[in-house]
Amino acid sequence: MKRTAIILFVFLVSVTAVFAQDRKKTCVVGFYNLENLFDTYDDPAKNDEEFLPDGKNQWTEVKYRKKLHNMATVIRSMAETNGRFHSVLGVSEIENRLVLEDLVSQPEIADANYQIVHYDGPDTRGVDVGLLYRPDQFKLIDSESIPFDFGSGKIEFAMEGEDRVSFKTRDILMVHGLLDGEEFAFYVAHLPSRIGGKGWDLRSRGAEIIYEHAQKMMEKYPGIKIVVMGDMNDNPTDVSMTEFMHGKGKPEDVGEDDFFSPFMSMLKAGYGSLAYQGTWNIYDIILVNESLLNAPDGGFKIRPVGKKGFYGVIYKKPFMIQQRGQYKGTPFRTFSNGAFIGGYSDHLPTYIVLEK
Repeated sequence: MKRTAIILFVFLVSVTAVFAQDRKKTCVVGFYNLENLFDTYDDPAKNDEEFLPDGKNQWTEVKYRKKLHNMATVIRSMAETNGRFHSVLGVSEIENRLVLEDLVSQPEIADANYQIVHYDGPDTRGVDVGLLYRPDQFKLIDSESIPFDFGSGKIEFAMEGEDRVSFKTRDILMVHGLLDGEEFAFYVAHLPSRIGGKGWDLRSRGAEIIYEHAQKMMEKYPGIKIVVMGDMNDNPTDVSMTEFMHGKGKPEDVGEDDFFSPFMSMLKAGYGSLAYQGTWNIYDIILVNESLLNAPDGGFKIRPVGKKGFYGVIYKKPFMIQQRGQYKGTPFRTFSNGAFIGGYSDHLPTYIVLEK
């Protein structure tokens, strides 16, 4: 009798745990650099000459449609892996709103009913950032396109005079709203490039702009949860992310004015979201503020994913990777050595999982 009672107790505890797990709400939040998602139309206000039918890349409607299909295929694949579409997905290297409208209408992801937040920016290469969200999960309150400036009191810039005046880069997108009733702010960035190994000061200023704006949001909306994501053109261990974005790689080191940087430990463990000259880097970074890291029970908080206990995911499937040739083992990109090869992106997407 006693043995039967013990077995029944263990069974009831197990069933209760399963039902409790089922009641948990889970959201996926991620970022994807779409690698030059241009349409085929000439926009005099943008530097899109290479991505025209008669341009250098001979960017035809057939190639454009292939690119859209490829991007949607990756997003769909992530949804199948996670059992759900991303609630929020930040994107970069997009030409305009039209390409996002074409993307979200692709049959692979149309049932997600993604809505779009996008602003035309000043970037000289003609690319912007944007955000896709599921309206059944996220309710938009407001958004803002935050321009780059040189107004730092901490950074000594290499660029001076007329070079500063003529310098144009991507704006930072801030989207404020309610994720399943909880107040969130999402920042999407594509910080200045590393061409020639330069621009650390510009990327540091970009991170500083995000951080300062986020601090103001936290003062205005106490308890707001913040996610910063983007192609930072820096690793999580670089000064822009550690000093100016106040990123910390260990949860226990994160103070109320810091950000948790889950991809820092993944970089140190040898993971990467893009490869350059044989070296893997993680430029596709996501960070969360302390309110999201240490949320009380009943509210969304970032959680570990997978057996290794990392808080971030770099999504990598064989079809997204070069299987042969000089660049075997690296992301299967759209162009290689100037030739269209029909791949996906030179970056792998990254994401985090929130649960309550």
